Amino acid sequence: PTNYRINLTGKECSVLEQLVRTQTTPQNKVRRAKIILLANEECMNNKQIAEKLSIDSSDVTVWTKRWIERAGDEIEERVSDLPRSGAPSRITPEQWCQIMALACEPPENYQLPITHWSHKELAREVVKQGIVETISATHLGDFLKKQTYSHTAVAIG
Repeated sequence: PTNYRINLTGKECSVLEQLVRTQTTPQNKVRRAKIILLANEECMNNKQIAEKLSIDSSDVTVWTKRWIERAGDEIEERVSDLPRSGAPSRITPEQWCQIMALACEPPENYQLPITHWSHKELAREVVKQGIVETISATHLGDFLKKQTYSHTAVAIG
């Protein structure tokens, strides 16, 4: 297997080390960050990195190669899975904006006897308002979770 040489900047090292230390970082990202950090040390080859992390050396090759190929991407994106192919979203960006706006409104504005939206109640109201024909509470929740993290990252970062 090819050993891809990685030369991290100080910023890249600190971001990757923070990912490893943060308890809420998904374990797959932690493992990938560790691969990149170890690959930065020129004294270790793929086999040694794989042994140290108890993983297959092909994983080391995949992630070091991907790190180099995605050099223009944000650091955390470089240790993330590539987008999966699948059916395109049936919800337009405009509809997502309307959903976000509705989520920011208090449920009382819609004569609902609740003070905070649950994903289920919000999905039901989104359909009732005619924004979309159908949406699952899970899909809605996943979308809102992504928006919360991206806004937090922008706000702090």
